[in-house]
Amino acid sequence: MAMESGQTDTMIVEKRVFSMPELTTLSGKTIKNVRVGWECYGTLNADKSNGILINHYFSGTSHAAGKYAESDPLPGYWDAIIGPGKAIDTNKYFVFSSDTLVNLNARDKNVVTTGPASIDPATGKPYGLSFPIVTIADFVNVEKALVESLGITKLHAIAGPSMGGLQTFQWAWAYPEMVERIMPVISAGDASPWLIAWLNVWATPVRMDPAWKNGNYYESGQPLTGLVESLKVVSLHANHWKWAEKSFGVSWAEAGKDPLAAHENRFKVEAALEGDARMRAAVADANHFLYLIKANQNFASQGGIGIEGLKKIKAKVLLLHSPGDQVFPGEWTRTSALKLKGQGLEVEIAEIEGDFGHLDGVFSIAPHAERIRAFLSR
Repeated sequence: MAMESGQTDTMIVEKRVFSMPELTTLSGKTIKNVRVGWECYGTLNADKSNGILINHYFSGTSHAAGKYAESDPLPGYWDAIIGPGKAIDTNKYFVFSSDTLVNLNARDKNVVTTGPASIDPATGKPYGLSFPIVTIADFVNVEKALVESLGITKLHAIAGPSMGGLQTFQWAWAYPEMVERIMPVISAGDASPWLIAWLNVWATPVRMDPAWKNGNYYESGQPLTGLVESLKVVSLHANHWKWAEKSFGVSWAEAGKDPLAAHENRFKVEAALEGDARMRAAVADANHFLYLIKANQNFASQGGIGIEGLKKIKAKVLLLHSPGDQVFPGEWTRTSALKLKGQGLEVEIAEIEGDFGHLDGVFSIAPHAERIRAFLSR
């Protein structure tokens, strides 16, 4: 179902669209005309037993591997481990991934997502904050409908980093009979009020921007200043001081412009965070950002999936975490591992080494390729 070029090693993938007439959310509200984008790599076998679902991280999309065109500057975020002959081998497995509801990158031409920026069929205008609050469970229920539309009744594995790991845990406890293996990366089945508080810090600059207008900005324009500042906070939180030291040191942003000489003169790390945030804000939607935050906070507010939820999991488990993670500290992952082992599950846990903190789960995953390959074969 995915095309692979015969001339290069690049896997060329096609963006697809999955539609549902309606979704009843965990809160009991109904969303009409639900659409999410998805893509796949490899071929679904005859008995439909080789499916592996990949869940993306908070600011990610369904683009987990390959390229949409040879000219794309970069492949999908986990291309190092997904593809022909790689750890998640698309010669062997049918690998697929979908955009979540309220995906952050709602203005990206390669993203399809229903959320507050979508048109409310009842009014003909964007929903704004009238869009129902959605949860990690709602994200999973849309994916479940996608899985069932493909005729898949049991998944060989589910994996994902960060928020994708939360979805992976959610799948394993909500639909244990459908999941053989899970690989949550830089994530945990347990969460904390610390995460709720940090997510509030992420959201604050958007909410403080007068242009946000309580979510009613679709005619006047995005609260870009607040969104950029919020995305700077997200990037810094998701990285590590080792990354900052090795990448920038205390170099000035511009030669001859000493930060000691004027307030507008900046350091290189400041300019880099600003530039990256502006680039990401250009394809993001501020309300979608806030809805994603609410979904993650509501997962955390229940202590993750909780003790009873963990008890329902039947899958084999591989947990990969970063010791420098400041978003999901390794202690949380280790706690989840101990609880899962305590109920007799086959659980493996390993550390991802690198200088990127939380983002090592995306950038530094390649050294764990053989571990992942062996886990999927067990």
